[in-house]
Amino acid sequence: MAAEGEKTYDAADTTSAEKGGRVTYTAYDDVQSFDDVKVDVHTKLVDGVQRKMKQRHMQMIALAGTLGTGLFLGSGKAIVHSGPAGALIAYCLVGSVVWGMIQSLAEMMCYAPISGGYVHFAERWLHPSAGFALGWMQWYSGVVSLPTEIVSASIIIGFWDIDPAINDIPRSHLIAYITALSVLCSLINYFGVRWFGEAEFVFAIIKIMLILGLIIAGLVVDLGGGPNHDRIGFRYWKNPGAFAAYPVPGSVGQFTGWFTTLLQAAFSFSGVESLAMAAAEVENPRPSIKKAARLLFYRILFFYVVGILIVGMLVPYNDDMLLNSTGDGAAASPFVIAFNRAGIKVLPSIINAGVLSSAFSAADSGLYTSSRMLYGLALRGQAPRIFSKTLKNGLPIVALSFSTLFIALSYMSLSSGAQTVLNWLSNLTSIATFICWGTICVTFLRFKAGCEAHGIVRKESKYFYNRFQPFPAYWAIFWCFVVVLFNGYQVFIKGMWNTSDFFIAYINIPIVIVLFVGHWLFTGRQAFPKGSELDMYSNVPGPEVDVDVHPPSSKVGKFFKWLL
Repeated sequence: MAAEGEKTYDAADTTSAEKGGRVTYTAYDDVQSFDDVKVDVHTKLVDGVQRKMKQRHMQMIALAGTLGTGLFLGSGKAIVHSGPAGALIAYCLVGSVVWGMIQSLAEMMCYAPISGGYVHFAERWLHPSAGFALGWMQWYSGVVSLPTEIVSASIIIGFWDIDPAINDIPRSHLIAYITALSVLCSLINYFGVRWFGEAEFVFAIIKIMLILGLIIAGLVVDLGGGPNHDRIGFRYWKNPGAFAAYPVPGSVGQFTGWFTTLLQAAFSFSGVESLAMAAAEVENPRPSIKKAARLLFYRILFFYVVGILIVGMLVPYNDDMLLNSTGDGAAASPFVIAFNRAGIKVLPSIINAGVLSSAFSAADSGLYTSSRMLYGLALRGQAPRIFSKTLKNGLPIVALSFSTLFIALSYMSLSSGAQTVLNWLSNLTSIATFICWGTICVTFLRFKAGCEAHGIVRKESKYFYNRFQPFPAYWAIFWCFVVVLFNGYQVFIKGMWNTSDFFIAYINIPIVIVLFVGHWLFTGRQAFPKGSELDMYSNVPGPEVDVDVHPPSSKVGKFFKWLL
């Protein structure tokens, strides 16, 4: 909470004065000390966050922000379910969907780098009820994932702390790890967006060095440069084959295995859209967003596509160690399996350290994103106004504190029954990513219609414009719809019905519908606005925010600015 003597002000209004020990607020019409663009035209709430995130922070978050366990560990499952070629195609396809979504999101972000990100865009340009439903679904997904990431990081630490007597992490040690990681994650966010950016910058460097090292080492091992000098090449693409069948045999199983891997690939990419949540807190926002969006293409191409290609060359999809993997720690990584087989024994600890940084980074960024999402909802009147309070340094203190409370769910992992509940709650977010991506692209289509209706020429933007739009948006919408509709296909295969799996696969659909319809009914049953009725101007920052306040003076600094 606020330190002693430090005032908070409510984004609800613009100025405050203390009366009788309580903070009261003046009316918006009386305000002279704040920029009008910071005052929401509907709620009269002031957007109190400040631009303290550096440009290099956003670039590194874009390049490696969500690079983590989905690729380091989850790529093994992708190979098992669909084979090396199936996994490669799946990652390429999902990468193209992410690219289409980012092209849509980046253009809206460059037009309006404001708090609330894509949730605000959906509320403004699609429908207020769509923003409400998307915002609360994403906030729930974020805070429920927090304890899962903290527990995962704690278990990964256990790689170095196994008690031989029980062949597991001592319970007291696990409690200590959960507590330490929870406190550290919270403190990084309470210190403010600049410290969050610095932490993510460091984590991103660690992850980039790790994946680059794994790709290079994997290529060396594949070409016979390991201690055993076994040249693998594309051996495993021939035997056992390029495609695996899952969960049924034959060509049908090869197709369903590939489709299953789409979900695994999406998990690896999930979170890239969270860049939008930082748009209101980054310096020189539009140039920063432009660079970040363009970096994502190279991240998809090199880290994910090349990474999954190397994995498919190193390990066969029927490898016993992959099939029997529990998914926890470095032992589950296909890279570790391949390097151990090649006679390289030191890498498991190095990979485990990288995976630990990835898991903790996921929790750290998840808390940041969830708090800003809740703050953005309050700013637009779609959450209780108390969540719009910020400290004078721009920290959304109440939204952050409330979101932080959910980290305490990490201790549910200490009880088998509670752990089952936690896993079940986390699984409910399984297709939220695809619903979010699809909604972002639909919102972009309405944004495009609004620009056309208001005479705004998009291609004249000096920051971001894709001449192929709206086709990237249509492409992303199509695949998001397909995956959301068919992600639970396994329960419909004869003899494979499971009520719990069906519920988990499809519960997000009625949740979103209930949130949308409920908000629509209670807010006057507003119709979907026409393009000419869309608000394209209010609260949109002008060019005055696009200033590089800390331009580099040295040649080294200028080089890194060009690079990042």
